[in-house]
Amino acid sequence: MFAHCTQGSNNLPLSAQFYDALLKPLGIERRDEINEEVICYVCTSGNAARFFLVAPFNNQKATAGNGSMIAFSATNKEQVDQSYRSGINHGGIGEGAPGNRPNYAEGYYGAYLRDLDGNKVHIVFRGDLLA
Repeated sequence: MFAHCTQGSNNLPLSAQFYDALLKPLGIERRDEINEEVICYVCTSGNAARFFLVAPFNNQKATAGNGSMIAFSATNKEQVDQSYRSGINHGGIGEGAPGNRPNYAEGYYGAYLRDLDGNKVHIVFRGDLLA
């Protein structure tokens, strides 16, 4: 549905460590550093969508948007749990522990956390899409 997402960071090396840990259980890995201000993540399964971690291009401070969130797909509940734990262990702040969210949809399992810059991140397994 989309080509890529971009998330700003005020400390790119530290944020990259957080996202490396958060995304690895989901099969999303750092491809390369395009330059000292842009890091690209790709899905190892060949999905074309990209996630970019960047120093803001306008040289202003990165800030979290109210109501903004990036959601990353997991292929099972265990991936959600592992990704959440990895994110918390690398400085993330929990905003909703892994668990079923039947009010969203049957089979919906997810977790919420904030990254090092306060951006909201959601890890989700959509079991309802398997039916």
